[in-house]
This record gives sequence, C-alpha cells and structure tokens, in this order.
Amino acid sequence: MITSMPERRPHAVLDAASRSAKALKIERLLNLVNRPQPLRLLEIGTGSGGIAQYFADHDSMRCEVVAVDVVDNRSVSDGYEFHLVKGVALPFADANFDVVISNHVIEHVGDVSAQAQHLSEIRRVMKQDGVGYLAVPNRWMLTEPHYRLMFLSWLPEAWRTPYLRAMHRGENYDCVPLTVPHLERLLGNAGFKHRNLSVEALRATFEIERPYTPGARLLRALPDTPLRMLRRLIPTLIYELHRPDNGAPGRG
Repeated sequence: MITSMPERRPHAVLDAASRSAKALKIERLLNLVNRPQPLRLLEIGTGSGGIAQYFADHDSMRCEVVAVDVVDNRSVSDGYEFHLVKGVALPFADANFDVVISNHVIEHVGDVSAQAQHLSEIRRVMKQDGVGYLAVPNRWMLTEPHYRLMFLSWLPEAWRTPYLRAMHRGENYDCVPLTVPHLERLLGNAGFKHRNLSVEALRATFEIERPYTPGARLLRALPDTPLRMLRRLIPTLIYELHRPDNGAPGRG
C-alpha cells in the first residue's frame, strides 16, 4: 500500500501526429465504427489534444467529443469541448458518455485509493451500454517509459526514487504502473466487466505504426496462443471495459 506520493507532474505526449495513430488503434480495438452514432466520447487526460481532435474530425464516424485534463498542454483544440479538472472527479452527470478513454492516466492519478476513484468515476459517467478503454504501463516492462530507465518499476516502491536520483533522471518517481492481477482487482472492485486486449493491441500497434518492421512480420507469423501466455509481460496493459449488465464479453 502506498502511504504517500510525491508531487505529480504531467507526462503527456505532446506530439499530436503520434496521437492520431493511437486514436486509430483505440477505434479499431473498440470497433467504434460499428457502434450506434453519434457517439458521445470522453477522453480523460487529453494531453496534446490529438486523440480528441481525431475523433471530433473523423471522416466516417459522428462523435461529440469532450476532453479533460489537470493542465492545459493542448497543441490542437478545434472541434471538441475541453474542461480543466482537479484530481480524479469528473464534472459530468451519471451515464453521460458512450465511450470513455483513459489512455495512460491511471498511473499518474496517485495512490491505490485515487486509482480506485478514477475507475469509479469512469463507470459512473459511462452509459449502461457504453464502452471504456483503459491503458496503463505494465510494472514488469523492461524500460520504464516516462524516465527511460531499465527495471525502474520492478524495484520496491521505496527504492525507485533513489534509483531515479542516482541516474540523474529526476528527483521523485511519481508514477504507479500496475500488474495484471492488481489492475484486474481494481477493475472488479469498481464493478467493471473487462477484457484484456493487450495481445490485440500489440498487433494493432505494429500494423498501424511499424507495419514493415521485423517485429510486425514476426507478430503476423505467431498465433495468439503463445502471445496470450505472455500477456502479463506485454509492456502496455490494455483493457476494454463494460458495465456488468450490458451483455458485453466477460473477463478474458
């Protein structure tokens, strides 16, 4: 249990062009083009605004896009509604959105209690037949993505900041990456049905962003079964979320 957390800093990816590729991956993984439209879509932690604008300007889907963040780092702002927020509380009525996206946000919100509240708020604002997308770095990734240090998140919590300082990469480690069991307990406690999409997301990432690389060719040759055996080690954990009584797929 984390008893205290250092001051948290924004770690938003501000390259709007890369956010379009990320948004396309989200669109495909959630099969959004086949959901009834218009879609009312919420992005939590909008960063550059690239994902929000992608859906707002989509050429075949009709999306009403709302985005929130604790700071305004947007480089693109047209076509969607934006709100500054404090903490994890969302300033929206219950059952307000068809789609809720939390892309690399939960590791930044604070301790276990704050993470649980973040998930509770997602569920609260999601419509009964809505869908959620949650992505978070896997604690067991080899290289921590925010500070580019190998094995940083593997260490016990008390050792992470000293390691960061010793390597001259920062003063405080302010992220909380999760493991599959920990995340799935949080999702269950929040009342979500969930499906692990990490294998599908890994394939989609290479097909969209690096289609001609050796990694993409290797993934095309591998069946899902061996990849699913290793999904607890995939660097990014990605889940599809549903409220429990909407007939969506269960855990997987």
